[in-house]
Amino acid sequence: MYQRSVKLVDKKVKRYFQLKRKQKEIEQEMAELRGHILNHCSEQSVSELETEKYRVKVIHQERKEYDEGKLFEAVPDLEVWRLLSKPDTSKIAGLVKLNVLDEEKLKDTYAVKNITLLQVDKK
Repeated sequence: MYQRSVKLVDKKVKRYFQLKRKQKEIEQEMAELRGHILNHCSEQSVSELETEKYRVKVIHQERKEYDEGKLFEAVPDLEVWRLLSKPDTSKIAGLVKLNVLDEEKLKDTYAVKNITLLQVDKK
């Protein structure tokens, strides 16, 4: 009974390992294709592209990445700090929107990171 259980687990572990390896290969290929598509759009100076069967959009976003030390200095109220617990951009944005935090005090607590998203839809 125990050996059968070990064999079953071994099969599942083997399959998991195979899938993880395949996942890495797929993610690597997707990253390469994404790079090619983004380069093509950049070279053509377009943010939207249509092929026979697909619609492509390149979306540029900015994301704030907060420095925990600087943020703690800007938010000295421990009760508010507990709400944050760690720099969570959506929570911080919500507290700014509710006027719990002053955006001006936060201006030096984050770096803006530019993100490029690639959206591909079937027509």
